[in-house]
Amino acid sequence: MNDGGPGILQVAHTPAIGRPQLRAVMLSTACIALAALSACDGPTRPIEVESQALQAEPSAAAVPQVKGGLPKVAFLGDSIAAGLHLAAEQAFPAVAQRRLAASGVAFQLVNAGMSGDNTSGGLGRVDWLLKQAPSVVVVELGANAGMRGVPVATIESNLRAIIAKIQAAGPKVLLLGVRLPPSFGAEYVSDFDAVYPRIAKDLEIPFVPFFMRGVAGRSELNLPDGIHPTPEGHERIATTLAGPLKALLTDQALEEDPSTLPR
Repeated sequence: MNDGGPGILQVAHTPAIGRPQLRAVMLSTACIALAALSACDGPTRPIEVESQALQAEPSAAAVPQVKGGLPKVAFLGDSIAAGLHLAAEQAFPAVAQRRLAASGVAFQLVNAGMSGDNTSGGLGRVDWLLKQAPSVVVVELGANAGMRGVPVATIESNLRAIIAKIQAAGPKVLLLGVRLPPSFGAEYVSDFDAVYPRIAKDLEIPFVPFFMRGVAGRSELNLPDGIHPTPEGHERIATTLAGPLKALLTDQALEEDPSTLPR
């Protein structure tokens, strides 16, 4: 990770995914299929695509000026958080960073989105992520596991373990909710969809019920693969995320140092 100084976008670079792994990348977020149900007549199904990391270096003009010492927000997610096929500054974590900076709530960004990742992978990476000393961790995981039919109990156990590690280390957690389409079976989908609100309630953490709402299933907001959002789609996701993230950062700032609040 580049810890950078002022003006440097805080991006955590995870190890590159090998070409054989890329051949089996599934829907990076299951909620894409759910929203598609409202836009299409037929049921959706998993789609396998050959994905390649095509991320470019962020342009200087697109990177907000951030000062050292600002709180760090880390995103632990899959290819949606990573902004697969887009430049780093077009992914929704970077868009949210710019939005909040413009509103007076600046933060350093650690984007640990990794294509194809699931809850078990996230659990394996969270200790590394916590070494970056974030103030807030946004968890965007579970879609790939759900699309692969991983037992819901395993997905929930992994998410709870990830959040427990984060909370034990001190950062706040924002959980992004994921949903599955009915084509995966009514019982499995019902059990899966209930995981996120149950975790949020049990652990008393804020969460966004369906972070891809308004983007999933809309062809004009997704790339030709029908899976990954366009820059405009990421803008829409950032709009959904900005309010909850701003509230969490403001609360964190008040706890740590009241003088850091915007005036």
